[in-house]
Amino acid sequence: MTSRRFVASKIAFPSASRAGLLLILMAGFLIGCSRAADQPAMPSLELKSSSFSDDAIPQKYSSCGGQDGTSPELAWSSPPEHTQSFALIVFDKDSPFGFKFTHWVLYDMPSDKRELAEDVAKQEQLPDGSHQGLNDYERIGYVGPCPPGHSTHHYVFDLYALDTNLNLPPRASKKQVLKAVKGHILASGELVGRFQH
Repeated sequence: MTSRRFVASKIAFPSASRAGLLLILMAGFLIGCSRAADQPAMPSLELKSSSFSDDAIPQKYSSCGGQDGTSPELAWSSPPEHTQSFALIVFDKDSPFGFKFTHWVLYDMPSDKRELAEDVAKQEQLPDGSHQGLNDYERIGYVGPCPPGHSTHHYVFDLYALDTNLNLPPRASKKQVLKAVKGHILASGELVGRFQH
C-alpha cells in the first residue's frame, strides 16, 4: 500500500509542478506588463515645414531638375531640459533598393536651434557648428526626392533631441549617427512628406 501511494504521488507531482510553473510565468508576465505601463512615453517634438503644401513636397525641393534641390524650411517645438544638440535624418521609406535611402544627415545642431532655414548650404560644417554627413548619393547635405517611375514616395524627416553632442567627424553616415544617438535621445519628432513626379 505504501508503495502504491508513493507511486501515485510521484505521478501527480509533475502535474502540480506544471501548474505551479504556469502560475509563476503568469505572475512574471503581469509584473512585466505593469512595469512597462509605469514607464513614461518618450516626449515628442512637433516638427513641421512651411515649405510643404499640406504633406506634398513641391518640385522646388526635389532633385528632378538635374540639381540636388533646395532643402525645405523646418521648425520644431522646444525640447526637454538638458538637451545638448539635435540630429536630423531624412530618408525615402519607399525606396526600391530594399533599404531606406538616405537623403540628408545633419547632427550636432545647437540646443537653442528651433528652425532650419530653407536652402541649407552643402558644407561639412555650418557656421553654427552643425555637421553634415553623407547621404546615399555619397554627397554632403540635402538631396531632394526624385524617385524612379511615377509612384508616390514618402520621405521621412526624423529629428532627435539629444543629451550630448555626438562629436562625430563631418561626413558621418546615417548608420554612424544612429549608432551614436542610442541611449542619448530625450525626445523625437517626425514629419513625412510625399513626392510624385
